[in-house]
Amino acid sequence: MGRWEPNARMRLVRAAIDLFAEQGYDKTTVAQIAERAGLTKTTFFRHFPDKREVLFAGQEVHARLLADGIAGAPAGATPLQAVAAALDAVTATFVPEQREFGPRLHDVIAAHKELREREVFKRAGLGAAMTEALTARGVPDPAASLAADLGVRAFTRAFERWIEPANDQPFPELARQALDELRTAVATLA
Repeated sequence: MGRWEPNARMRLVRAAIDLFAEQGYDKTTVAQIAERAGLTKTTFFRHFPDKREVLFAGQEVHARLLADGIAGAPAGATPLQAVAAALDAVTATFVPEQREFGPRLHDVIAAHKELREREVFKRAGLGAAMTEALTARGVPDPAASLAADLGVRAFTRAFERWIEPANDQPFPELARQALDELRTAVATLA
């Protein structure tokens, strides 16, 4: 693959996940990732600050899409309806390639404490983006942060189901189902 070919970011992600799965996260270097992607280390660092961040590519975009989805929800939408609109916005952007390498990504993260901690940090960022967007709509706290937390949990549950090899449901549908399940669970707490 030539260095001038498009999609350098996704090529780096795929190369990293492949190498992490083949030889382990700790034994994989940035130079190896760049070489596998047909790129240079310099190009890698233009896209990612370090090798762990390659596993969380797109989090800034996801946070923006979630916030935009909430902002674009109908004026009379409840906080959870606005969160559902946000989940629709973000999950619709996921492509089949992400579904394909999702199980390996999940396994790599699950096998390393440092990566699991980073994943929690990234989820908190998604929740903060949704909380801020809900607050901007006039939703007071703690309702805004609770709705955002349910949104993050729904997104996570839906992603885990979406990457199951036997599952062929669309990601947006799975996210809506997960949010409905969580809404029902919360109602039983009263």
